[in-house]
Amino acid sequence: QVQLVESGGGLVQAGGSLRLTCAASGSISSINVGHWHRQAPGKQRELVATITSGGSTNYADSVKGRFTITSDNAKNTVYLQMNSLKPEDTAVYYCSAAIVERVTMRVRAYWGQGTQVTVSS
Repeated sequence: QVQLVESGGGLVQAGGSLRLTCAASGSISSINVGHWHRQAPGKQRELVATITSGGSTNYADSVKGRFTITSDNAKNTVYLQMNSLKPEDTAVYYCSAAIVERVTMRVRAYWGQGTQVTVSS
């Protein structure tokens, strides 16, 4: 019923930029919190950025000053603007969200399938 779909990943040279999109669809009342995570091969998954329904944001130290998380509440969409990309940013990027479902008003966590970001040196 509720789905998250990431898009915008790809191959980019170091110093370049990408904009990731996480689109939620289905029986949604609102999104309480949205997150971007990433996982590189052989590494643990790490939390990259968070945004609340009130617009409060947090970032991992490794991306501060380079990445910006934003949201469009009317579209149930969360974005991640990635600038000054480095090879160490290479990973699969996942969106997750705490979503309030319509009618029942229950809150559930949902995850997207991920989008690959590859940064070449």
